[in-house]
Amino acid sequence: MKFGTGKVVRANGIRQHYLHFPGVGPRVLIVPGIVSPAILWSHVGRWLMSDHDCFVLDVRGRGLSESGPHLDYGLDACAEDVAAFIRETHIGSTTLIGHSMGARIALRMSTKAPELVRALVLVDPPTSGPGRRRYPIPIARTLSLLQAAHRGEAAEALRSSIAAPWPEDLQRLRAEWLSTCDERAVYAAYEDFHSQDMFADLARTACPVSLICAGEGGVVSDADIEEMRHLRPDMEASRLAGAGHQLQAENFAGFSELLGAALRHQYSSN
Repeated sequence: MKFGTGKVVRANGIRQHYLHFPGVGPRVLIVPGIVSPAILWSHVGRWLMSDHDCFVLDVRGRGLSESGPHLDYGLDACAEDVAAFIRETHIGSTTLIGHSMGARIALRMSTKAPELVRALVLVDPPTSGPGRRRYPIPIARTLSLLQAAHRGEAAEALRSSIAAPWPEDLQRLRAEWLSTCDERAVYAAYEDFHSQDMFADLARTACPVSLICAGEGGVVSDADIEEMRHLRPDMEASRLAGAGHQLQAENFAGFSELLGAALRHQYSSN
């Protein structure tokens, strides 16, 4: 169960791969970020399975889910994938935990199929959009890392990266699986970061929402949090001091403490 049980379903017309960490308790579905196959969230899945039934999805164009030039990698297509996955696997209304791009996908999905979403946990979601400041992680940096992985040089590129290092076991997994990410999906995600308005989605969603932000990196500013609270006064928000955008890897102990608190708050609110 180190990496969960890998399974495949056909949903929304494509192959969707996921990891299952079976446990007794509420169901949660993790939607990872832009170049994060599901396996990079295995440590979170193992922790959650002690009191949750946890699923981690390979977003299209990542990991073992379907990839290729025939796919639409836009936000709406990815959100429809999540809804179709929940229906196909019959897991019922669930809590969505979305990181970065995955938070934007989960938020959009909650506006399309609210009956399938019990609650949302948004982890450092990009707050960029029309008329707003740009996403602070440049696409060139993400593409450079991905292209190195496609050349078989991921380990070297990760060692020389300016980003905070991951624990050695996660870094090895990252180097091994990064090449499964489709470059076309990265371009589409960055385009959506700047053309789609997550604040409009937040205003439309009806389920409980919790926000977990990195202390470093500037993806979510204090002003962003205040604007989000204006739209959703009931939203719980927290920051993990000293951790960057990949907080679930950089400081898992701190991240798991905040995630556990967010989940407990949501269950007590429902």
